Amino acid sequence: MVAISLIHRFTNQSIRFKLIVGLSVFVVPLLALLVFHSFYAIRVVSDQVAKSNENITALYMDQIDRNLQEMDMYLSMTAAFESDLLPLGFPEHDNRDQYQFAKINLFNKMESDYTQYNFVDLMFAYSVANHDILTNAPPAIASGDLRKMKLWLSELLQDESQVLAYGNKRWFVHQSGDQYYLVIIKSIGSVYIGATVEASKLMVPLNLLELGEDGRAILVSDKDDLMTVNQETDTESALLTDERFKETTIRQKEEYLQVRKRSSQGDFSLLILLPYRTILENLPALRSMSALIVLGSIIVFPMFYIFLSYTILAPINRIMSVMRRVRDGNLEYRVEKYPVSYEFGMMNEVFNTMVSQIKELKISVYEEQLLSQRAELKHLQLQINPHFFLNALNTIYNMAQLKNYPFILEMSSYMIQYMRFMFQTNLKFISLKDEVAHTKNYLRIQAMRFHDGFTYDILEPEYGSDLQVPPLLIQTFVENTIKHAITMDEPIKITIEMQLYEEKQPYLRIVIRDTGQGFPEEVLEQFNMGHPIISEEREHIGIWNIKRRLKLLYREDARVSLINSSHGGAQIEIHVPAN
Repeated sequence: MVAISLIHRFTNQSIRFKLIVGLSVFVVPLLALLVFHSFYAIRVVSDQVAKSNENITALYMDQIDRNLQEMDMYLSMTAAFESDLLPLGFPEHDNRDQYQFAKINLFNKMESDYTQYNFVDLMFAYSVANHDILTNAPPAIASGDLRKMKLWLSELLQDESQVLAYGNKRWFVHQSGDQYYLVIIKSIGSVYIGATVEASKLMVPLNLLELGEDGRAILVSDKDDLMTVNQETDTESALLTDERFKETTIRQKEEYLQVRKRSSQGDFSLLILLPYRTILENLPALRSMSALIVLGSIIVFPMFYIFLSYTILAPINRIMSVMRRVRDGNLEYRVEKYPVSYEFGMMNEVFNTMVSQIKELKISVYEEQLLSQRAELKHLQLQINPHFFLNALNTIYNMAQLKNYPFILEMSSYMIQYMRFMFQTNLKFISLKDEVAHTKNYLRIQAMRFHDGFTYDILEPEYGSDLQVPPLLIQTFVENTIKHAITMDEPIKITIEMQLYEEKQPYLRIVIRDTGQGFPEEVLEQFNMGHPIISEEREHIGIWNIKRRLKLLYREDARVSLINSSHGGAQIEIHVPAN
């Protein structure tokens, strides 16, 4: 048997053999190639390119910042030590010769110093009192372009709010037409000096970078304006309109690797856009391998899924379908026979055998439970009967000594009716009308015993007298009330109310009230916890028995609650289904 089991376990009908072969042939090689080539090689190359471009971006931005810082220091020194700036702060007509002489000296100085700062387009000085601007004359700028630059510089310097915002601070971005400029202004009283740099001029060194056909190196303002790209024609401008980029952060969007470095001297940044296809264009073998892996996966995985579905998933689904039906109580279903693996065949056979055994066992247990419940119900009903017999017989005996024959006759009649009812309590259910009649008979006997010390009132429902209820349902609670509530000190009254209600399902509500002292707290606590009720004086066997009987008959559809009424006395409320 052991040899046969091993043969079945490792033949081509074995699920273990099929899983091992399937995983080895299809999954393992594909995963190994995909993980090794795609994740390792591409990630390493991409990270190295990103790091390299980040370093290049930082290097070029540092070079630009150094140039701008040199010009900033030059202007600060000029503002501090150049005496020819003072006459420009006064109206020209006050001392025309001195004013013109100062302008000539400043022009010569700017022309001489310009050779040291040839990355600057213009150096300027502006007299606020005379609305007069003085610049150098770079040979690379045509006279017409120079006039245009002087014009927009004059308009900018005449705007007091602009000068207050940017004066004596960092380089700021200014747009004139389609051109962007970096401008710096130093204020000396009512005289401004400064310099301008065309943004595209700063990009000349970066033209030597190999960024590929679609790669870009761009200057971007803090407002994400493209300073060195024609926004009307450049297709990459849309990449910068979505969100602001963080300083020196690599943002990998769908197609571009983006590296950005913010300037320390001005309100702009250097941005490098590098297409991912450019990054990987030097890895043709890797790209071909990745394409083959993807293509192979598209072809192989559906085939593997069909194979897995036929050999494993379909048999499991058949078993699960039958298991769900069995879970819902349908023990007639069995797993049908199909050509399946050895293990699934064994599982199906064992499962079908187990369901058959469960069905037989469930029937046997159910029958035993019915017999047990019937015996327990009968036992509980018989426990209630002897409670007041002794007191009733003792009352008749005393009346016989007094020769009160009418009383004896009436009491005997009630006792006969009571005993006749008790002899038929082997029934599970009786009509509500019979239960009320029996309770009235019991109350008359008790009223004859206690005379004026006990009264009662029964409010019967307007309809539903033929409703079936457990025998002794009301009488048991009435008997319990008389046993524990009646004393010789004060008269006691019992009120019984019955009413039918319609909610999700119809039910009968029975309320029994008395005017006694109410339930002790320990009795209420034990009852709510589901324990047998035992007070300091005696056991409340009747209440516990009827609660147990309702549990056996109605499961969770019936309930009993005990409370102490706010007006004094105990109150018992019973809910039973009206069916």
